[in-house]
Amino acid sequence: MGPASDDPPAPAPRPAAGSPPNGPPLNDPRAPRPDAALPQHLAVIMDGNGRWAARRRRPRAIGHRAGARAVNTCIDFCLEQGIGVLTLFAFSSENWGRPEDEVGALMKLFIAALDREVEELHRRGVRVRFIGERGRFSADIRTRMQAAESLTAGNARLALNIAASYGGRQDIAAAARSLAQDVADGKLRPDQIDEAALGARVALADLPPPDLFIRTGGDCRISNFLLWQLAYTELWFTETLWPELDATTLHEAIRAYAGRERRFGLTGEQIADRAVPGIQGSARP
Repeated sequence: MGPASDDPPAPAPRPAAGSPPNGPPLNDPRAPRPDAALPQHLAVIMDGNGRWAARRRRPRAIGHRAGARAVNTCIDFCLEQGIGVLTLFAFSSENWGRPEDEVGALMKLFIAALDREVEELHRRGVRVRFIGERGRFSADIRTRMQAAESLTAGNARLALNIAASYGGRQDIAAAARSLAQDVADGKLRPDQIDEAALGARVALADLPPPDLFIRTGGDCRISNFLLWQLAYTELWFTETLWPELDATTLHEAIRAYAGRERRFGLTGEQIADRAVPGIQGSARP
């Protein structure tokens, strides 16, 4: 599929089972993880397709095709490691402003990937979901999106979320409009709107927030991706261009994540002592 930020690419949870008894819900970042050293939700900006192609003096569309292969590498890695949720930034709301021929090539790649990959993803137990403004896509693409979601809806080995025509600000604004409509309809009072209420209306609200964010391509920014959801996510950046992604790079990111202490606003001593039930750091003692 295609890009998602300044130079991003193209692409393709185990939904968390119930909440721990008397503990925070599993979409709370403080909820215990089965293995604190392993992220349960991985979010990725797939950046560098265009530069990969330019270095080879090839059209940008060739870079996006090469990036689609890296998507499969990332999916394979998550399935092998037992990472339950993978969210990929495939095409941002800002990417519509790219040259018309590039957007057209990305849309063709998007259709081809849906036609080619969905049956295999279904066979492997992957549930596919799209987040973003679908109305900007052609009816043909929207039909394929819906078909992919319907086919894979019952799968539970990996939740694959594809952010397409997505922007983090757009996501938060849509959540705010939804709450405002409830107030206008008399279903909600303004004083009932808090972080939990807003968080329940953003995309992926039913899943744990990302534990680890990876961006390839060397840029160190999140480019309007999952702005609400990334509040306590560990960030990891690499110079590797997306089409060059391999399992070695992903293992490097996991090792870096495992060496960090996740405090969620508390002190290291509180985390070490497990003074607050249900809060975990990563692997560091």
